[in-house]
Amino acid sequence: MIENHYDCPCLEKCPLHYAMALIGGKWKMQIICVLNSQGQLRYNELKRKLDGISNTVLASSLKELEEAGLIERTEYLEVPVRVEYVSTQKAAGLAPILDAFSKWGEEMMK
Repeated sequence: MIENHYDCPCLEKCPLHYAMALIGGKWKMQIICVLNSQGQLRYNELKRKLDGISNTVLASSLKELEEAGLIERTEYLEVPVRVEYVSTQKAAGLAPILDAFSKWGEEMMK
């Protein structure tokens, strides 16, 4: 779980450390990127777009992102139950950062 205080050489509370606790890891940024670009997706649609992610990792990452307020989960009481995920305004605020990070990655790949 995310703590309220982080050791940081430059600040008492490190906002970068906090941000990375929210979106760090192998899959969270990719999940946010897909939902920001594709809009509302069902669980299996999202899983197909994230080649190689396990059900366990996807489920736990979605839960953590929902708890952080970065995605919304909507469950429709149908048979079978339908669950859809969409990014929130908080996650939309990451779009320019992720775009810049992607461009930086492209430059590093050259």
